[in-house]
Amino acid sequence: MALPRAFSIVRDALRDARNGLALFRDTGLRGALGPLDGARLLVDAALRPRGAGLAVVHAHAHLTPDGAAVVSGDVRLSYAELERRLHRLVHALGTLGIGSGDRVGLLLRNGHEYLELHLALSALGAMGVQIGYRSRADELAYILGDARCKALFFHHELAAIVDDVVARGGAVRVTRDTAIANHPVSGYTGYEAFLATGAPDAPHRARGTALGGLMMYTSGTTGRAKGAPRDFSKMGMSAVLGLLVQVPLRRDERHLLVCPMYHSLAPMFAVPVTGIGGCLVIEEHFDAERALQLIEREGITSTAMVPTMLNRILALSTQTLNRYDTSSLRFIMSGAAPLPTELARRVEDHFGPILFNVYGATETGLVTVALPGEHTARPGTIGRALAGNSLRLLDDEGREVPIGDVGELYVQNGMMMDGYHGDEGATRAAMRDGHLSVGDLARRDADGYYYLVDRKSDLVISGGVNIYPFEIEQRLNEHPGVREAAVAGVPDPEWGESLVAWVVARPGEQPSAATLIEFVRGGLADYKRPRKIVFIDELPRNPTGKVLKRELRAQLAAVEGRRGA
Repeated sequence: MALPRAFSIVRDALRDARNGLALFRDTGLRGALGPLDGARLLVDAALRPRGAGLAVVHAHAHLTPDGAAVVSGDVRLSYAELERRLHRLVHALGTLGIGSGDRVGLLLRNGHEYLELHLALSALGAMGVQIGYRSRADELAYILGDARCKALFFHHELAAIVDDVVARGGAVRVTRDTAIANHPVSGYTGYEAFLATGAPDAPHRARGTALGGLMMYTSGTTGRAKGAPRDFSKMGMSAVLGLLVQVPLRRDERHLLVCPMYHSLAPMFAVPVTGIGGCLVIEEHFDAERALQLIEREGITSTAMVPTMLNRILALSTQTLNRYDTSSLRFIMSGAAPLPTELARRVEDHFGPILFNVYGATETGLVTVALPGEHTARPGTIGRALAGNSLRLLDDEGREVPIGDVGELYVQNGMMMDGYHGDEGATRAAMRDGHLSVGDLARRDADGYYYLVDRKSDLVISGGVNIYPFEIEQRLNEHPGVREAAVAGVPDPEWGESLVAWVVARPGEQPSAATLIEFVRGGLADYKRPRKIVFIDELPRNPTGKVLKRELRAQLAAVEGRRGA
């Protein structure tokens, strides 16, 4: 067994090296640096990986000191300015006692501070704990205590929540002295004042392999969020390189960042764009028309969005859509939630064949990618496996299912988390033979394309028959009067569960429930038709776009309970 294992290690290393060199060439970085400077940079990063991000920023600050690095609201930073700020930030973090292995909470909305902290913490070998800014006080207290954070950086509008949590003490080790607000707020140091306490000289780059990392908490659509730590020292880059060589990423990149930076989709391109010397245009909040304005004004060449954002852009009037020149776009990346095929068609009709669809999870990192045109040519596909991924589709007994059949998707790759933080039971439950499942059901065709069928937790069993709501949602989304839809099972005394569809109608459209039920029957088996249609103004979602079906079921139960009373 040793020889095949050694062979695969060498093969994978050669593949990654080939992809890395192709990326270095195709982005234009090789031409900008020159062969000698480029080789020196790569060797330096390999020998002293901690702080490699700072070294890359330094290289761009040397090559193009006035080159645009970040646009964040009214803040515009060149690479020279970004480098000076990072020097101060690393030193200032050191005064808080932050070092290798420490954890720092990030309760921030999108902004340049997030990028700066990410790079500075990595240089110190520390771990950023990314916390959703919509978290309540109880959730924040749980995460800070669970992750054992030594400091917290937070958005100033959340000061009251932070006050509440800091006052509790106990497992929460963060104090007023180690909680920093992005803007000055009563009782706390502001970020710029904190930055000014750091020395301006370049920090010492220690040798070693402790690269820090990130801990993201699962979105918690079915229960309390769990920490998913990812140690950069152990993380493989195969999937990242495998993705980046397939997208038209260039050194003149101007990337619009609108997804929450505490989630995994936004950093997927934030770090590579900085690495090649491009510019990040960071928006604190997503607004559909504002996104189009920025694409035109800033000459945006790429962006990553969740399907909900794409849907909201295309829900704008034709007059509004045609008002803005978006021809600078080279690619759009969709991810973090299922991409309806009908939405993919509309995106490509308006923006052209530039839509990529990536599948992954907080726990697994990047898994598959569908290239432009593939999602519409193969409806529902999430593409083929990225480099470094081993995928298995298993039945409930752990056996591989045949091609075309539905199984639970298990993944093994170099980006996987180290296990759910402090929860060995949950980790064991998610693992089979070194592969991890987040509960997604999928199938694979003979050409190696995967198709996401549904969440295992969303599977409906009605009259003993397995029904996958996502298939019905796809069908409803094809109706011209439907903007988006969600389908779930609710208790039924006769069938065990019956199907309910929650529908958001397009502006100016009012399809009837009977019309939509018949539309589903026209494309799917009779037993897959919803028994009830509920019209709703907006679907409840978490910040990454996943529909919160438990809230829909609870709302329906409350309404029907009132009627029964």
